[in-house]
Amino acid sequence: MKKSWKMVAGVVLVATLLVSACSNNNNSAGSGTNGAVNGGESQTPVKLSAFINQSPNLASLDNPFTKLVEEKTNVKLSFTVGPPNDNNDKRNVLMASGDYPEIFLSGNFTPAEQMKFGKQGVFLPLNDLIEQYAPNIKKIFEERPDLKTAITSSDGNIYGMPQVNECYHCWYAQKLWINQKWLDKLGLDMPTTTEEYAEVLRAFKTKDPNGNGIADEVPLSGALYTWHGDITGFLMNPFIYNNGDGQSFSYIRVKDGQVQLSANQPEWKDGLAYLASLYKEGLIDPQAFTQNQEGLQQLGNNVGETILGSFAIGHVQMAVAATDERNQDYVAVPPLKGPNGVQLSGYYKSVGNQGRFVITDKASEEQQIAAIKMLDYLWTEEGTRGQVFSVEGHSWSQASADQLNVNGKPASYQVDPSYRSETIHTDGWDQAGPDFRPRDRFESEAVSQDMLSPEGYELRLVTETKKYEGFEPKEDEMFPTDIFISAEDGEKAAQYKATVEDYVRSNMLQFITGHKDIQKDWDSYVQGFGGLKLNDYLKILQSAYDANLNKMK
Repeated sequence: MKKSWKMVAGVVLVATLLVSACSNNNNSAGSGTNGAVNGGESQTPVKLSAFINQSPNLASLDNPFTKLVEEKTNVKLSFTVGPPNDNNDKRNVLMASGDYPEIFLSGNFTPAEQMKFGKQGVFLPLNDLIEQYAPNIKKIFEERPDLKTAITSSDGNIYGMPQVNECYHCWYAQKLWINQKWLDKLGLDMPTTTEEYAEVLRAFKTKDPNGNGIADEVPLSGALYTWHGDITGFLMNPFIYNNGDGQSFSYIRVKDGQVQLSANQPEWKDGLAYLASLYKEGLIDPQAFTQNQEGLQQLGNNVGETILGSFAIGHVQMAVAATDERNQDYVAVPPLKGPNGVQLSGYYKSVGNQGRFVITDKASEEQQIAAIKMLDYLWTEEGTRGQVFSVEGHSWSQASADQLNVNGKPASYQVDPSYRSETIHTDGWDQAGPDFRPRDRFESEAVSQDMLSPEGYELRLVTETKKYEGFEPKEDEMFPTDIFISAEDGEKAAQYKATVEDYVRSNMLQFITGHKDIQKDWDSYVQGFGGLKLNDYLKILQSAYDANLNKMK
Protein backbone atom coordinates (compact mmCIF):
# COMPACT_ATOMS: atom_id res chain seq x y z
CA MET A 1 0.00 0.00 0.00
CA LYS A 2 2.61 2.48 0.97
CA LYS A 3 4.51 1.78 -2.17
CA SER A 4 1.48 2.39 -4.33
CA TRP A 5 1.14 6.04 -3.36
CA LYS A 6 4.89 6.59 -2.86
CA MET A 7 4.78 9.30 -5.53
CA VAL A 8 2.70 11.54 -3.28
CA ALA A 9 4.41 10.95 0.05
CA GLY A 10 6.21 13.88 1.68
CA VAL A 11 8.20 14.83 4.74
CA VAL A 12 9.36 18.09 6.28
CA LEU A 13 12.78 19.64 5.96
CA VAL A 14 14.32 21.72 8.80
CA ALA A 15 16.67 18.93 9.78
CA THR A 16 18.01 18.89 13.30
CA LEU A 17 21.14 16.87 13.85
CA LEU A 18 21.58 15.75 17.41
CA VAL A 19 25.29 15.34 18.10
CA SER A 20 26.47 14.02 21.41
CA ALA A 21 29.53 13.23 23.41
CA CYS A 22 30.73 9.66 23.74
CA SER A 23 32.13 7.72 26.60
CA ASN A 24 35.92 7.62 26.70
CA ASN A 25 36.25 4.19 28.19
CA ASN A 26 34.48 1.84 25.77
CA ASN A 27 33.49 1.31 22.17
CA SER A 28 29.76 1.75 22.67
CA ALA A 29 27.75 4.41 20.88
CA GLY A 30 28.10 6.57 23.97
CA SER A 31 25.62 8.32 26.18
CA GLY A 32 24.50 11.18 23.94
CA THR A 33 22.18 11.39 20.98
CA ASN A 34 24.40 10.17 18.17
CA GLY A 35 27.49 8.79 19.83
CA ALA A 36 29.30 9.47 16.58
CA VAL A 37 32.10 11.71 17.76
CA ASN A 38 34.41 12.05 20.73
CA GLY A 39 36.57 15.10 20.92
CA GLY A 40 36.40 15.34 17.14
CA GLU A 41 37.61 11.76 16.62
CA SER A 42 35.45 8.84 15.53
CA GLN A 43 35.34 5.77 17.71
CA THR A 44 35.24 2.21 16.46
CA PRO A 45 31.76 1.69 14.97
CA VAL A 46 29.40 -0.71 16.71
CA LYS A 47 28.47 -3.57 14.40
CA LEU A 48 24.75 -4.26 14.04
CA SER A 49 23.05 -6.96 12.03
CA ALA A 50 19.71 -5.70 10.73
CA PHE A 51 16.79 -7.08 8.75
CA ILE A 52 15.25 -4.77 6.13
CA ASN A 53 12.99 -5.24 3.13
CA GLN A 54 14.54 -3.86 -0.03
CA SER A 55 12.10 -2.25 -2.41
CA PRO A 56 12.28 -3.25 -6.08
CA ASN A 57 12.59 0.49 -6.77
CA LEU A 58 15.86 0.71 -4.82
CA ALA A 59 19.08 -0.26 -6.59
CA SER A 60 21.13 -0.97 -3.48
CA LEU A 61 21.18 -0.46 0.28
CA ASP A 62 24.89 0.31 0.01
CA ASN A 63 24.07 3.92 -0.72
CA PRO A 64 24.73 7.46 0.56
CA PHE A 65 21.92 7.43 3.12
CA THR A 66 23.07 4.18 4.71
CA LYS A 67 26.55 5.65 4.93
CA LEU A 68 25.14 8.81 6.52
CA VAL A 69 23.29 6.78 9.17
CA GLU A 70 26.48 4.90 9.99
CA GLU A 71 28.46 8.12 10.19
CA LYS A 72 25.94 10.00 12.32
CA THR A 73 25.31 7.18 14.80
CA ASN A 74 28.66 5.37 14.83
CA VAL A 75 27.36 1.98 13.70
CA LYS A 76 28.26 -0.45 10.96
CA LEU A 77 25.19 -2.11 9.49
CA SER A 78 25.18 -5.62 8.11
CA PHE A 79 21.88 -6.18 6.31
CA THR A 80 19.80 -9.30 5.98
CA VAL A 81 17.56 -8.34 3.08
CA GLY A 82 13.98 -9.46 2.70
CA PRO A 83 12.53 -9.45 -0.80
CA PRO A 84 9.71 -6.98 -1.50
CA ASN A 85 6.08 -8.06 -1.17
CA ASP A 86 6.93 -11.39 0.45
CA ASN A 87 4.27 -11.08 3.19
CA ASN A 88 6.98 -11.33 5.84
CA ASP A 89 7.91 -14.85 4.73
CA LYS A 90 11.66 -14.40 5.17
CA ARG A 91 11.14 -12.63 8.47
CA ASN A 92 9.07 -15.55 9.70
CA VAL A 93 11.70 -18.06 8.61
CA LEU A 94 14.35 -16.14 10.54
CA MET A 95 12.25 -16.08 13.69
CA ALA A 96 11.37 -19.77 13.43
CA SER A 97 15.01 -20.78 12.92
CA GLY A 98 16.31 -18.71 15.83
CA ASP A 99 18.94 -17.26 13.49
CA TYR A 100 17.58 -13.73 13.55
CA PRO A 101 19.57 -10.45 13.63
CA GLU A 102 20.18 -8.00 16.47
CA ILE A 103 17.60 -5.55 15.14
CA PHE A 104 14.74 -5.40 12.65
CA LEU A 105 14.21 -2.25 10.60
CA SER A 106 11.30 -3.68 8.58
CA GLY A 107 9.90 -6.10 11.13
CA ASN A 108 6.21 -5.23 10.78
CA PHE A 109 5.45 -7.30 13.87
CA THR A 110 1.82 -7.13 14.91
CA PRO A 111 0.89 -6.17 18.47
CA ALA A 112 0.13 -9.84 19.16
CA GLU A 113 3.56 -10.85 17.85
CA GLN A 114 5.24 -8.15 19.91
CA MET A 115 3.51 -9.47 23.03
CA LYS A 116 4.40 -13.06 22.17
CA PHE A 117 8.09 -12.47 21.52
CA GLY A 118 8.31 -9.92 24.31
CA LYS A 119 6.98 -12.41 26.82
CA GLN A 120 9.50 -14.98 25.55
CA GLY A 121 12.33 -12.50 26.01
CA VAL A 122 13.16 -12.49 22.30
CA PHE A 123 12.19 -8.82 21.94
CA LEU A 124 13.71 -6.47 24.48
CA PRO A 125 11.71 -3.70 26.18
CA LEU A 126 12.69 -0.31 24.80
CA ASN A 127 11.32 1.89 27.61
CA ASP A 128 14.53 2.39 29.60
CA LEU A 129 16.70 2.62 26.49
CA ILE A 130 14.51 5.43 25.14
CA GLU A 131 14.52 7.18 28.50
CA GLN A 132 18.32 7.15 28.74
CA TYR A 133 19.58 7.34 25.17
CA ALA A 134 16.87 8.72 22.86
CA PRO A 135 16.16 12.38 23.77
CA ASN A 136 14.51 13.08 20.42
CA ILE A 137 11.98 10.25 20.81
CA LYS A 138 11.49 11.10 24.47
CA LYS A 139 10.56 14.65 23.49
CA ILE A 140 8.15 13.34 20.84
CA PHE A 141 6.47 11.15 23.48
CA GLU A 142 6.04 14.20 25.71
CA GLU A 143 4.43 16.12 22.86
CA ARG A 144 2.43 13.14 21.62
CA PRO A 145 1.27 11.04 24.57
CA ASP A 146 -1.27 9.38 22.25
CA LEU A 147 1.60 7.88 20.29
CA LYS A 148 3.30 6.50 23.36
CA THR A 149 0.02 5.04 24.59
CA ALA A 150 -0.68 3.38 21.26
CA ILE A 151 2.63 1.54 21.09
CA THR A 152 2.73 0.52 24.76
CA SER A 153 1.63 -3.09 25.25
CA SER A 154 -0.78 -4.17 27.95
CA ASP A 155 2.14 -5.22 30.20
CA GLY A 156 3.49 -1.65 30.11
CA ASN A 157 6.44 -2.36 27.82
CA ILE A 158 7.29 -0.90 24.42
CA TYR A 159 8.63 -3.80 22.35
CA GLY A 160 8.44 -2.27 18.88
CA MET A 161 8.60 1.16 17.30
CA PRO A 162 6.38 1.85 14.30
CA GLN A 163 6.58 3.76 11.10
CA VAL A 164 4.42 6.82 11.76
CA ASN A 165 2.90 8.13 8.56
CA GLU A 166 0.14 10.66 9.18
CA CYS A 167 -1.02 11.06 5.62
CA TYR A 168 -4.29 13.04 5.57
CA HIS A 169 -5.59 11.59 2.34
CA CYS A 170 -4.74 8.11 3.65
CA TRP A 171 -6.90 8.71 6.72
CA TYR A 172 -9.87 8.82 4.32
CA ALA A 173 -8.55 6.39 1.73
CA GLN A 174 -11.87 4.64 1.12
CA LYS A 175 -12.80 6.78 -1.88
CA LEU A 176 -14.97 6.46 -4.96
CA TRP A 177 -13.87 8.34 -8.07
CA ILE A 178 -16.26 9.42 -10.84
CA ASN A 179 -15.82 10.86 -14.33
CA GLN A 180 -16.86 14.49 -14.00
CA LYS A 181 -16.64 15.00 -17.77
CA TRP A 182 -19.29 12.31 -18.25
CA LEU A 183 -21.53 13.89 -15.62
CA ASP A 184 -21.26 17.24 -17.36
CA LYS A 185 -21.93 15.79 -20.82
CA LEU A 186 -25.06 14.00 -19.62
CA GLY A 187 -26.25 16.98 -17.57
CA LEU A 188 -26.05 15.05 -14.30
CA ASP A 189 -25.31 16.41 -10.85
CA MET A 190 -22.85 14.78 -8.49
CA PRO A 191 -24.85 12.01 -6.77
CA THR A 192 -25.57 12.51 -3.08
CA THR A 193 -27.63 9.40 -2.28
CA THR A 194 -27.46 5.71 -3.12
CA GLU A 195 -30.43 6.01 -5.45
CA GLU A 196 -28.98 9.04 -7.25
CA TYR A 197 -25.75 7.11 -7.73
CA ALA A 198 -27.69 4.19 -9.20
CA GLU A 199 -29.33 6.60 -11.67
CA VAL A 200 -25.91 7.94 -12.67
CA LEU A 201 -24.63 4.42 -13.29
CA ARG A 202 -27.66 3.65 -15.45
CA ALA A 203 -26.97 6.78 -17.49
CA PHE A 204 -23.32 5.82 -17.90
CA LYS A 205 -24.40 2.41 -19.18
CA THR A 206 -27.13 3.46 -21.59
CA LYS A 207 -26.49 7.04 -22.79
CA ASP A 208 -23.10 6.63 -24.48
CA PRO A 209 -21.14 9.27 -22.50
CA ASN A 210 -17.92 8.54 -24.41
CA GLY A 211 -19.75 9.26 -27.69
CA ASN A 212 -18.44 6.39 -29.77
CA GLY A 213 -21.84 4.85 -30.49
CA ILE A 214 -20.90 1.61 -28.75
CA ALA A 215 -22.20 0.37 -25.40
CA ASP A 216 -18.68 -0.23 -24.11
CA GLU A 217 -18.86 1.90 -20.95
CA VAL A 218 -18.05 0.29 -17.58
CA PRO A 219 -20.16 2.20 -15.03
CA LEU A 220 -18.42 0.93 -11.87
CA SER A 221 -15.32 -1.13 -11.22
CA GLY A 222 -12.68 -1.75 -8.58
CA ALA A 223 -9.87 -4.10 -7.65
CA LEU A 224 -10.25 -6.43 -4.70
CA TYR A 225 -7.12 -6.94 -2.55
CA THR A 226 -5.83 -3.55 -3.68
CA TRP A 227 -5.52 -0.53 -1.39
CA HIS A 228 -9.21 0.35 -0.91
CA GLY A 229 -10.14 -1.02 -4.33
CA ASP A 230 -13.01 -2.98 -2.75
CA ILE A 231 -16.22 -1.31 -3.97
CA THR A 232 -18.20 -2.72 -1.04
CA GLY A 233 -16.20 -0.56 1.35
CA PHE A 234 -17.54 2.75 0.06
CA LEU A 235 -20.98 1.44 -0.93
CA MET A 236 -21.78 -0.27 2.38
CA ASN A 237 -21.18 2.91 4.38
CA PRO A 238 -24.55 4.45 3.42
CA PHE A 239 -26.07 1.52 5.34
CA ILE A 240 -23.68 0.54 8.15
CA TYR A 241 -20.07 1.29 8.99
CA ASN A 242 -17.75 -0.92 6.96
CA ASN A 243 -14.03 -0.29 7.32
CA GLY A 244 -13.48 -2.53 4.30
CA ASP A 245 -11.48 -5.60 3.45
CA GLY A 246 -7.85 -6.12 4.37
CA GLN A 247 -7.86 -4.01 7.54
CA SER A 248 -6.48 -4.87 10.96
CA PHE A 249 -9.97 -5.93 12.03
CA SER A 250 -12.20 -5.94 8.97
CA TYR A 251 -15.98 -5.61 9.31
CA ILE A 252 -15.74 -4.78 13.05
CA ARG A 253 -17.50 -1.82 14.71
CA VAL A 254 -18.42 -0.67 18.22
CA LYS A 255 -21.95 0.21 19.31
CA ASP A 256 -22.77 1.41 22.82
CA GLY A 257 -19.43 0.10 24.03
CA GLN A 258 -19.99 -3.37 22.60
CA VAL A 259 -17.75 -4.80 19.88
CA GLN A 260 -19.84 -6.14 17.01
CA LEU A 261 -19.46 -7.66 13.59
CA SER A 262 -21.04 -5.33 11.03
CA ALA A 263 -21.50 -8.16 8.57
CA ASN A 264 -24.32 -9.96 10.41
CA GLN A 265 -26.45 -6.92 11.18
CA PRO A 266 -29.78 -6.13 9.42
CA GLU A 267 -28.25 -2.99 7.90
CA TRP A 268 -25.60 -5.15 6.22
CA LYS A 269 -28.39 -7.14 4.60
CA ASP A 270 -29.84 -3.89 3.23
CA GLY A 271 -26.46 -2.92 1.81
CA LEU A 272 -26.05 -6.30 0.14
CA ALA A 273 -29.50 -5.98 -1.42
CA TYR A 274 -28.53 -2.60 -2.89
CA LEU A 275 -25.27 -3.92 -4.32
CA ALA A 276 -27.02 -7.01 -5.70
CA SER A 277 -29.52 -4.77 -7.50
CA LEU A 278 -26.69 -2.82 -9.16
CA TYR A 279 -25.00 -6.04 -10.22
CA LYS A 280 -28.20 -7.51 -11.62
CA GLU A 281 -28.63 -4.44 -13.83
CA GLY A 282 -25.11 -4.84 -15.18
CA LEU A 283 -23.88 -1.66 -13.52
CA ILE A 284 -20.99 -3.31 -11.66
CA ASP A 285 -18.05 -4.75 -13.58
CA PRO A 286 -17.94 -8.49 -12.73
CA GLN A 287 -14.13 -8.29 -12.78
CA ALA A 288 -14.22 -5.84 -9.85
CA PHE A 289 -14.31 -8.85 -7.51
CA THR A 290 -11.45 -10.79 -9.09
CA GLN A 291 -9.05 -8.42 -10.83
CA ASN A 292 -5.95 -6.85 -9.34
CA GLN A 293 -4.75 -3.28 -9.73
CA GLU A 294 -3.30 -4.00 -13.17
CA GLY A 295 -6.73 -5.13 -14.37
CA LEU A 296 -8.31 -1.89 -13.19
CA GLN A 297 -5.53 0.08 -14.86
CA GLN A 298 -6.31 -1.58 -18.18
CA LEU A 299 -9.79 -0.09 -17.95
CA GLY A 300 -8.59 3.30 -16.77
CA ASN A 301 -5.85 3.58 -19.39
CA ASN A 302 -7.90 2.03 -22.17
CA VAL A 303 -6.46 2.74 -25.61
CA GLY A 304 -8.94 4.87 -27.48
CA GLU A 305 -12.12 6.13 -25.88
CA THR A 306 -12.59 6.44 -22.13
CA ILE A 307 -14.68 3.52 -20.89
CA LEU A 308 -14.45 3.76 -17.09
CA GLY A 309 -17.21 5.75 -15.38
CA SER A 310 -16.42 5.31 -11.69
CA PHE A 311 -14.18 3.18 -9.53
CA ALA A 312 -13.10 2.55 -5.96
CA ILE A 313 -9.44 2.92 -5.00
CA GLY A 314 -7.23 4.88 -2.62
CA HIS A 315 -6.17 7.56 -5.10
CA VAL A 316 -7.03 8.18 -8.70
CA GLN A 317 -3.61 7.64 -10.28
CA MET A 318 -3.60 4.08 -9.01
CA ALA A 319 -6.19 3.43 -11.73
CA VAL A 320 -5.52 6.08 -14.38
CA ALA A 321 -1.85 6.79 -14.93
CA ALA A 322 -0.31 10.15 -14.12
CA THR A 323 0.91 10.26 -17.72
CA ASP A 324 -2.65 9.84 -19.01
CA GLU A 325 -4.40 13.22 -18.99
CA ARG A 326 -7.72 11.46 -18.51
CA ASN A 327 -6.90 11.05 -14.81
CA GLN A 328 -7.79 14.74 -14.52
CA ASP A 329 -11.40 13.94 -15.46
CA TYR A 330 -12.05 12.08 -12.19
CA VAL A 331 -13.13 13.59 -8.90
CA ALA A 332 -14.04 12.01 -5.57
CA VAL A 333 -17.69 11.25 -4.80
CA PRO A 334 -18.63 12.54 -1.33
CA PRO A 335 -20.06 9.97 1.12
CA LEU A 336 -23.48 8.89 -0.13
CA LYS A 337 -26.56 9.03 2.07
CA GLY A 338 -28.47 5.77 2.39
CA PRO A 339 -32.25 5.26 2.53
CA ASN A 340 -32.22 5.51 6.33
CA GLY A 341 -30.06 8.64 6.42
CA VAL A 342 -26.76 6.86 7.17
CA GLN A 343 -23.80 8.69 5.62
CA LEU A 344 -20.33 7.54 6.66
CA SER A 345 -16.77 7.63 5.41
CA GLY A 346 -14.09 5.07 6.14
CA TYR A 347 -11.51 6.43 8.54
CA TYR A 348 -8.02 5.11 9.17
CA LYS A 349 -6.20 7.63 11.33
CA SER A 350 -3.57 5.73 13.22
CA VAL A 351 -0.11 6.28 14.60
CA GLY A 352 0.59 2.64 13.82
CA ASN A 353 1.71 0.07 16.32
CA GLN A 354 3.27 -2.52 14.09
CA GLY A 355 6.80 -3.08 15.24
CA ARG A 356 8.95 -1.89 12.35
CA PHE A 357 11.90 -1.56 14.71
CA VAL A 358 12.68 -4.12 17.42
CA ILE A 359 15.83 -5.09 19.30
CA THR A 360 16.26 -8.81 19.87
CA ASP A 361 18.00 -10.77 22.59
CA LYS A 362 20.92 -11.26 20.20
CA ALA A 363 22.07 -7.69 20.91
CA SER A 364 24.67 -7.01 23.58
CA GLU A 365 24.25 -4.03 25.88
CA GLU A 366 26.60 -2.02 23.71
CA GLN A 367 24.57 -2.91 20.60
CA GLN A 368 21.29 -2.10 22.33
CA ILE A 369 22.51 1.40 23.15
CA ALA A 370 23.87 1.92 19.65
CA ALA A 371 20.62 0.66 18.10
CA ILE A 372 18.35 2.95 20.11
CA LYS A 373 20.58 5.93 19.30
CA MET A 374 20.35 5.05 15.64
CA LEU A 375 16.56 4.90 15.92
CA ASP A 376 16.61 8.29 17.65
CA TYR A 377 18.38 9.71 14.61
CA LEU A 378 16.03 7.94 12.18
CA TRP A 379 13.12 9.74 13.85
CA THR A 380 14.64 13.18 13.28
CA GLU A 381 13.44 15.12 10.25
CA GLU A 382 16.72 14.51 8.47
CA GLY A 383 16.67 10.81 9.31
CA THR A 384 13.09 10.43 8.14
CA ARG A 385 13.67 12.38 4.95
CA GLY A 386 16.66 10.22 4.17
CA GLN A 387 14.63 7.04 4.61
CA VAL A 388 11.89 8.26 2.30
CA PHE A 389 13.93 10.16 -0.27
CA SER A 390 17.68 10.50 0.13
CA VAL A 391 20.40 12.65 1.64
CA GLU A 392 20.10 16.37 1.08
CA GLY A 393 21.06 17.47 -2.41
CA HIS A 394 20.33 14.11 -4.04
CA SER A 395 16.58 14.39 -4.62
CA TRP A 396 15.45 17.10 -2.26
CA SER A 397 16.60 20.53 -1.19
CA GLN A 398 15.52 23.52 0.85
CA ALA A 399 12.35 25.20 -0.41
CA SER A 400 12.61 28.73 -1.73
CA ALA A 401 10.81 31.56 0.04
CA ASP A 402 7.96 31.70 -2.49
CA GLN A 403 7.11 27.99 -2.48
CA LEU A 404 3.92 26.83 -0.73
CA ASN A 405 2.74 23.54 0.72
CA VAL A 406 -0.68 21.86 0.41
CA ASN A 407 -2.11 24.20 3.04
CA GLY A 408 -0.99 27.32 1.19
CA LYS A 409 1.70 28.05 3.75
CA PRO A 410 5.47 28.41 3.22
CA ALA A 411 7.00 25.03 2.40
CA SER A 412 10.05 23.61 4.13
CA TYR A 413 11.55 21.49 1.37
CA GLN A 414 11.13 20.58 -2.27
CA VAL A 415 11.54 17.24 -4.04
CA ASP A 416 13.30 17.11 -7.38
CA PRO A 417 10.78 16.09 -10.08
CA SER A 418 13.25 13.49 -11.34
CA TYR A 419 12.74 11.50 -8.13
CA ARG A 420 9.15 10.70 -8.99
CA SER A 421 9.84 10.07 -12.65
CA GLU A 422 12.65 7.61 -11.97
CA THR A 423 11.81 3.92 -11.87
CA ILE A 424 14.91 2.98 -9.89
CA HIS A 425 16.35 5.02 -7.03
CA THR A 426 19.93 4.93 -5.85
CA ASP A 427 19.51 6.38 -2.40
CA GLY A 428 17.38 6.27 0.73
CA TRP A 429 15.55 3.21 2.06
CA ASP A 430 12.37 3.74 0.03
CA GLN A 431 10.20 3.89 3.17
CA ALA A 432 11.36 0.50 4.47
CA GLY A 433 12.59 1.81 7.82
CA PRO A 434 10.90 3.15 10.98
CA ASP A 435 10.51 6.76 9.91
CA PHE A 436 8.47 9.41 11.71
CA ARG A 437 6.14 11.52 9.58
CA PRO A 438 3.56 13.37 11.66
CA ARG A 439 1.12 15.44 9.67
CA ASP A 440 3.06 18.70 9.95
CA ARG A 441 6.15 17.04 8.47
CA PHE A 442 4.15 15.22 5.83
CA GLU A 443 2.44 18.36 4.57
CA SER A 444 5.44 20.69 4.43
CA GLU A 445 6.67 19.69 0.98
CA ALA A 446 6.51 22.36 -1.72
CA VAL A 447 3.74 21.64 -4.22
CA SER A 448 2.37 23.43 -7.23
CA GLN A 449 -0.78 25.36 -6.40
CA ASP A 450 -2.20 24.12 -9.72
CA MET A 451 -3.65 20.87 -8.46
CA LEU A 452 -4.09 19.40 -11.95
CA SER A 453 -0.40 19.73 -12.71
CA PRO A 454 1.88 16.76 -11.98
CA GLU A 455 3.54 18.77 -9.19
CA GLY A 456 0.16 19.62 -7.65
CA TYR A 457 -1.14 16.08 -7.23
CA GLU A 458 -0.77 16.06 -3.45
CA LEU A 459 -2.80 19.28 -3.28
CA ARG A 460 -5.44 17.62 -5.43
CA LEU A 461 -5.62 14.65 -3.07
CA VAL A 462 -5.93 16.87 -0.01
CA THR A 463 -8.63 18.94 -1.71
CA GLU A 464 -10.66 15.88 -2.71
CA THR A 465 -10.23 14.32 0.73
CA LYS A 466 -11.88 17.28 2.43
CA LYS A 467 -15.17 15.96 1.02
CA TYR A 468 -14.92 13.03 3.45
CA GLU A 469 -13.85 14.81 6.61
CA GLY A 470 -16.56 15.00 9.23
CA PHE A 471 -18.41 11.91 8.01
CA GLU A 472 -16.28 9.42 9.91
CA PRO A 473 -18.00 7.56 12.75
CA LYS A 474 -17.60 8.87 16.27
CA GLU A 475 -14.41 7.73 17.92
CA ASP A 476 -16.23 5.39 20.28
CA GLU A 477 -17.97 3.70 17.32
CA MET A 478 -14.76 2.56 15.64
CA PHE A 479 -12.71 -0.39 16.80
CA PRO A 480 -9.13 0.91 17.18
CA THR A 481 -6.55 -0.31 14.71
CA ASP A 482 -3.88 0.44 17.33
CA ILE A 483 -4.76 -2.15 19.92
CA PHE A 484 -2.83 -4.82 21.77
CA ILE A 485 -4.23 -8.30 22.28
CA SER A 486 -2.60 -10.42 24.94
CA ALA A 487 -0.11 -13.06 23.90
CA GLU A 488 -2.47 -15.74 25.20
CA ASP A 489 -5.33 -14.55 22.99
CA GLY A 490 -3.35 -13.30 20.01
CA GLU A 491 -2.97 -16.56 18.11
CA LYS A 492 -6.59 -17.58 18.68
CA ALA A 493 -7.79 -14.15 17.57
CA ALA A 494 -5.72 -14.39 14.37
CA GLN A 495 -7.29 -17.76 13.55
CA TYR A 496 -10.82 -16.57 14.27
CA LYS A 497 -10.22 -13.39 12.30
CA ALA A 498 -9.08 -15.24 9.18
CA THR A 499 -12.00 -17.67 9.30
CA VAL A 500 -14.66 -15.04 9.95
CA GLU A 501 -13.36 -12.62 7.31
CA ASP A 502 -13.10 -15.34 4.66
CA TYR A 503 -16.69 -16.34 5.40
CA VAL A 504 -17.92 -12.74 5.19
CA ARG A 505 -16.06 -12.09 1.97
CA SER A 506 -17.17 -15.28 0.28
CA ASN A 507 -20.82 -14.83 1.14
CA MET A 508 -20.77 -11.13 0.34
CA LEU A 509 -19.72 -11.90 -3.22
CA GLN A 510 -22.27 -14.70 -3.56
CA PHE A 511 -25.09 -12.42 -2.41
CA ILE A 512 -24.03 -9.58 -4.70
CA THR A 513 -23.60 -11.75 -7.78
CA GLY A 514 -26.86 -13.61 -7.22
CA HIS A 515 -25.43 -17.02 -6.39
CA LYS A 516 -27.25 -16.69 -3.07
CA ASP A 517 -30.63 -15.05 -2.56
CA ILE A 518 -30.49 -12.26 0.00
CA GLN A 519 -34.02 -12.98 1.24
CA LYS A 520 -33.95 -16.76 1.29
CA ASP A 521 -30.36 -17.37 2.40
CA TRP A 522 -29.71 -14.55 4.88
CA ASP A 523 -30.80 -16.40 8.01
CA SER A 524 -28.65 -19.45 7.28
CA TYR A 525 -25.72 -17.14 6.56
CA VAL A 526 -26.09 -15.49 9.98
CA GLN A 527 -26.45 -18.85 11.70
CA GLY A 528 -23.25 -20.02 10.03
CA PHE A 529 -21.18 -17.71 12.23
CA GLY A 530 -21.97 -19.96 15.17
CA GLY A 531 -19.68 -22.66 13.87
CA LEU A 532 -16.89 -20.16 13.26
CA LYS A 533 -16.60 -19.20 16.95
CA LEU A 534 -17.57 -15.62 16.20
CA ASN A 535 -18.64 -15.09 19.81
CA ASP A 536 -15.22 -16.23 21.06
CA TYR A 537 -13.57 -13.83 18.61
CA LEU A 538 -15.74 -10.92 19.75
CA LYS A 539 -15.03 -11.71 23.41
CA ILE A 540 -11.30 -11.43 22.77
CA LEU A 541 -11.77 -8.15 20.92
CA GLN A 542 -14.05 -6.84 23.67
CA SER A 543 -11.47 -7.64 26.32
CA ALA A 544 -8.75 -5.88 24.31
CA TYR A 545 -11.06 -2.92 23.67
CA ASP A 546 -11.87 -2.53 27.37
CA ALA A 547 -8.19 -2.81 28.31
CA ASN A 548 -7.35 -0.18 25.71
CA LEU A 549 -9.91 2.21 27.21
CA ASN A 550 -8.40 1.73 30.65
CA LYS A 551 -4.89 2.29 29.28
CA MET A 552 -5.94 5.62 27.81
CA LYS A 553 -7.41 6.93 31.07
